[in-house]
Amino acid sequence: MSEIAKTPEPPYYAVIFSSHRTEGDNGYGAMADRMVELAASQPGFLGMESVREDLGITVSYWESLESITNWKENAEHRDAQRLGHQKWYSSFRVRIGKVEREYGI
Repeated sequence: MSEIAKTPEPPYYAVIFSSHRTEGDNGYGAMADRMVELAASQPGFLGMESVREDLGITVSYWESLESITNWKENAEHRDAQRLGHQKWYSSFRVRIGKVEREYGI
């Protein structure tokens, strides 16, 4: 996922997921692809950007706090979260912020 997300005029919300992975794939790649597909089908989803080196950062954009809550509570996403805690991440942080301004070229 190397494109910059095309987001609407602010305000909207960003969920920033920063993580360190454990060794090996252990099914992570397939689940990550599925989560991108599933998130994109959720009401209120606006786009996503993701990079991974030693530190992985994924930013997803949402119309509202309610749409973020609904995504967090999605049953399939909850299964992925559980597996992330158990075997894919050695550490992570989730941050949620309101985007009030954006600019660029």
